Amino acid sequence: MSSFKSFLRAGHAPTLFAAFFYLTFSFVIWVVNGAMAPFISEEFHLTAAQKGTMLAIPIMAGALMRFPLGLLAQYVGRKTATLVELVLIAGAMSFGYFFVHSYNDMLKMALLLGVAGASFGVAMSLGSGWFPPRYKGLAMGLVGAGNVGTAIAALAAPPLAQKFGWQTVYGLAALASLVPMAVVAFLAKEPPDRDEHANLRAHLACLLEKDGWVFSLIYVVTFGGFIGITTFLPTYYYDQFGVSKVQAGQLTMLAALMGSVVRIFGGWISDHWGGVNTLTVVLVVTAFALVGVGLSSSSIVLTTLLLIVCFAALGAGNGALFQLVPLRWPTSTAVAGSMIGEIGALGGGTVPALMGQVKQQTGSFFIGFVVLAVFSLLMLAVMRKMQLRWTRTWAEKGGRARVHAESSPVVASKPGLRRVG
Repeated sequence: MSSFKSFLRAGHAPTLFAAFFYLTFSFVIWVVNGAMAPFISEEFHLTAAQKGTMLAIPIMAGALMRFPLGLLAQYVGRKTATLVELVLIAGAMSFGYFFVHSYNDMLKMALLLGVAGASFGVAMSLGSGWFPPRYKGLAMGLVGAGNVGTAIAALAAPPLAQKFGWQTVYGLAALASLVPMAVVAFLAKEPPDRDEHANLRAHLACLLEKDGWVFSLIYVVTFGGFIGITTFLPTYYYDQFGVSKVQAGQLTMLAALMGSVVRIFGGWISDHWGGVNTLTVVLVVTAFALVGVGLSSSSIVLTTLLLIVCFAALGAGNGALFQLVPLRWPTSTAVAGSMIGEIGALGGGTVPALMGQVKQQTGSFFIGFVVLAVFSLLMLAVMRKMQLRWTRTWAEKGGRARVHAESSPVVASKPGLRRVG
């Protein structure tokens, strides 16, 4: 308890909470179509491929919007960017309530939901910006636990849709957006870690570096897998096991909640054990759990247990990777995080589309799970090769923060150069 108090005193707790609350609400909105997919599919008589497309669009749209929002935040401030985005979310929800009457309208709505998915990098930087490097992993883990919004959406949206109609859920969400607006406006304080003198080229440098792409592809597994599978699960449970629409949401909630809670642990253990070490375990467990899910399609109990294990690993992996990001890009964490989040979420957008196509073409989801597992092991091999250089340049063995980084704001722009100590 005393160590956690020391952690809170090292930063700004109200901003940390505001960032968490903002991210939680954003995730609720981002995956709301997935939570209500059985209702929407029934009304519009969608095929498996159409369902996959409808669920993939919000994830991909959110991915594409992340980097521009992160770049904007570097110039107008993360708090201001957050408030702007919340206003846009309210507008998107209003469109869903008033103007969605066909599948084509639903695709437009799916595109607008991407606004909510743009929040991640900015929220992480807003909440962790007050904390020194040794606490970045825990701070980002706490903020990143806002992906518990996926569990909230899976739990709350189906009963609301059943009672009031699925379009009414959009209207309720538009009104609810006033709450996070107030929380951010009154509690959040712009972090002091912004580099006012960094030029555009410096902000975009991570896009041109191999490390940035390696981090992004690992994030395709951890976050892309988390958001993609969460969005797809209500449909999977409903189609594969014949449970009710509300039960499908409840079962999805169990897995999504585990991934969100363990994310905090992933950030904490990475601060102590190292992000690379943590990710090694994460990628192995994820691969075996995914194959297990594919093989257990006749047992809802075994499927759910394996999904909980898989989501626990993915959640820890999300926390672990974002323990490494501020170590690698300490002066442009928001933009680097947004870029990595963008690629990761784009990969996540392929999950519902992949599953829909596999189901439609083969009559089973098994091959889709195997493809995801193989990709996880491939990224494990890439990371283990890259970490040899990482631990010679900007991280300690296993991916821990370097002690002298606490007092040194200077970091090499090229991965082959060491920090000034």
